[in-house]
Parts: sequence; structure tokens; C-alpha cells
Amino acid sequence: MGWRYAVWGQMDGVLVANQRWLAGYRPPRCLDEALAARLLPAFARPRGLMAGAEEAGDPIATLPVLFHLMWRHQLRADPSLVLSDRTIVEAALALAEGWDG
Repeated sequence: MGWRYAVWGQMDGVLVANQRWLAGYRPPRCLDEALAARLLPAFARPRGLMAGAEEAGDPIATLPVLFHLMWRHQLRADPSLVLSDRTIVEAALALAEGWDG
């Protein structure tokens, strides 16, 4: 039985688009600790992106923080699906083990 080698061509367009979008929110200025402390518990259970953002506060303020937390892998979603207001987002395992903000 021999090894199977995968030949990598182009990366999936959706994955690349999602990574580019989230990369725009990677700067530290996008993190507001107080909003992060409200967002992480809002996604303790998987739910729609906008539903959690609205629970944590005004989406104009919470969405940049939400995307920053996704970039840092503190919040996660299926990267193969287009990010939208209905994307299912959940807190990473670290929250379940006790995130203290």
C-alpha cells in the first residue's frame, strides 16, 4: 500500500474570501474588552452571527469585535461557508473551560 499525495491547486474561494474579511479585523484596535466579555457568552451555544451580535449590544459596535474574535479563533464558524448574518457562530473550547475576559 503506497502513500497518497494530494496535489494542491487553488484554495477554495469561499475560504479565501472569509480569511480576507476576517484579516481586516485583526488589528488590536478592533478589540474592545468590554464588548468581547459580552460577545463570548452570547455564543456559548451555537447561534446566528447577527443574533449574538445584537444580544451583546449595537451591531455597529459589536460586529468589529466579533470578527476580531473570529480572527483570533475565540469565536468560530465553518470557514467553508460564506459569512453572513445567519452564519452559525460558537465560542471556542477555551470559553467552555473558563474565559475570564
